[in-house]
Amino acid sequence: MPIDWLKRHANLRNLTFALSMVMFFWVIWYCYTGYGGAQELVSRLLPVALMLQILFMYQKDFLYKWLPAIANHLLVTIYIGICVYGFIYFLYEYEQISIYRQGSYTTQDFVVGLLMFLLVMELSRLAHPTLFWVNLVLIFYTLFGYLSPLDFFWHPGTTFYRVVTSSTVEMSDGIYGIYGQIALTLISAFLLLAAVANGFGAQGAMIRFMQRIAGNSRQMVPQAAVLGSLSIGMVSGSGSANAVVVGSITIPLMKRYGVPGVFAAATETAASMGGLLMPPMMGVGAFLMSEFLGVPYWDVVTRGFALAFVYYASLSFAVYLFCVRLLPREPIEAPAVSGYDQVKTLIFFLAVVFLLALMGGIGMGELRAALYTASFLFVLLLVNFVYFKHALKDPAVAEETFLGNVRLSIETHADMTSYLTLLLATLGIMIGLFTVTGFINRMGGMLLDLGSWNIMAMIGMSFIFGWLVGLGLPPTATYIIGAVVIVGPLTKLGVNPWVAHFFVFLLSVWGELSPPTSLTAAISARIAEASFMKTMWEALRICLPITLMTFGIFSRAEMVVHPGWTQIGSTLVVAIGTCATALGMFGWFVENKAADLLLRGVLILVAFVALFHPDDKVSAIVAGFVLLAMIFGVWRHRRIAPVLQARAGRRPTATGEESSPRAAL
Repeated sequence: MPIDWLKRHANLRNLTFALSMVMFFWVIWYCYTGYGGAQELVSRLLPVALMLQILFMYQKDFLYKWLPAIANHLLVTIYIGICVYGFIYFLYEYEQISIYRQGSYTTQDFVVGLLMFLLVMELSRLAHPTLFWVNLVLIFYTLFGYLSPLDFFWHPGTTFYRVVTSSTVEMSDGIYGIYGQIALTLISAFLLLAAVANGFGAQGAMIRFMQRIAGNSRQMVPQAAVLGSLSIGMVSGSGSANAVVVGSITIPLMKRYGVPGVFAAATETAASMGGLLMPPMMGVGAFLMSEFLGVPYWDVVTRGFALAFVYYASLSFAVYLFCVRLLPREPIEAPAVSGYDQVKTLIFFLAVVFLLALMGGIGMGELRAALYTASFLFVLLLVNFVYFKHALKDPAVAEETFLGNVRLSIETHADMTSYLTLLLATLGIMIGLFTVTGFINRMGGMLLDLGSWNIMAMIGMSFIFGWLVGLGLPPTATYIIGAVVIVGPLTKLGVNPWVAHFFVFLLSVWGELSPPTSLTAAISARIAEASFMKTMWEALRICLPITLMTFGIFSRAEMVVHPGWTQIGSTLVVAIGTCATALGMFGWFVENKAADLLLRGVLILVAFVALFHPDDKVSAIVAGFVLLAMIFGVWRHRRIAPVLQARAGRRPTATGEESSPRAAL
């Protein structure tokens, strides 16, 4: 009976899937045609993205736990009704609003804008509470800035009408502005790859494959977390997502083989943060950088590979040094990986190479390159699925279904895209209010005044400013604020725009890791059942040599300015400097403690010369000597570590807890 069928299928999950298909195929259609432009697209799809975010949140739990179920149902219905109203209104009135009524809006324009503004604010309160409170303070500051007793913060104030219109129907900033447009175009297009990979289980297959690569060495087990996060980071672009996907597998694995819980969580935290640096996704910041600089996304990617290489090379080296100190050398049994998983892993990396070839080799635009790569990945994964399921009847694929994999792909894309769209719409409100109040100009003027006194003082002040912003805001928000506040003054003082933007970009990544807040560390600590604060500090210690890269790009600017042989040379010098610093911090050279500290300190000082000396030739020569010292230092570390480990009486247990005081480290 039709009524029985309707009762079985009319539910939130199927409604979510229906809207997910709308977004999925609309994004594909736009990637192929580009019809209407990004501004028209966001006016159409933003309400759909908000509806999806509401439904995804509501499937997890009530939006308001303190209200009865009927009240929650009613409020969700009202919120979706607002989205439908906004969708229909902009569908018919977009041209009038965006062209003919700019600056003289009708009452209904304002009402629609107000409803969408309030909805985004409320959803941000539920999903991003810190951003909500920042925006709320900014609203009051925008309205009543003339009451400020400090000249630096004083401005003449404006009306609530202007707050709403600047955040909505003006479309230059706010929820329909450039940030929402990027979310629903570039970012959404690249998320097609992550969605297809997740739908067919390629992400889990990669992690299991990386465990196999680690082999039968106990000391190499944590490298599975590094390699797994590197691989997933290519398509996730998120530290927290990396921690959830990779950490849920690698952290229990590390603890099983004797890695202390805190160190296992810290390793995964540091490795997952690389998802914000790893091309071709590079988090949301790289797409924004492309827009800020007005260059193709490929130009950002070619420079991003240098940063990712230094990050993961230094991180892998630091983790190895720790593991030599923490773990015995007894071999373990290497895990088996099914042929199905091996082929899926190969297909994933083929897709990444295919994407890079389209953008870098052929020069194809980002949207079509992402679309064709997602299609390429889908076809190969589908062929692999059909072959192993129906031809080989492999038990590894027995539980999978074609429609189930496709549905998961579509829902994954909708979930990630709607989440980032809400985030960037919220940030659009923030930057719009910053612009209306003139705060950006005043902050930039202050940094310029500081830079006229000393450029190093300005860089230091910018770092402190970025750290303070990053205390409570996600990396995307930190990068956007830094880009609009810090980059301008730096470039006016002669700093190359690429260097200025990558400085802010790295600063935003560091802000996600730095104390006292880090979502990635919180997730990893929860999985490892370890202390959050200890995990965060340990991760910061592991990444401290890599932090030098944030400042190293000022002296080794070729690393991010001119892709080519000079970039490779500068990248190698920076990598040697950061790895040598890690060796100086975590290596053991001789048994005598005083002599050991002296040798390690000298190595760090010489590494600093390679990193920061203004002359490239001197830096390269010093880096050569540092590399030789590192080879000798690693050899000594491998010989000394077991002796000192035995002397300290430290042995890892099966639960991952240490049997002696932390001083043994």
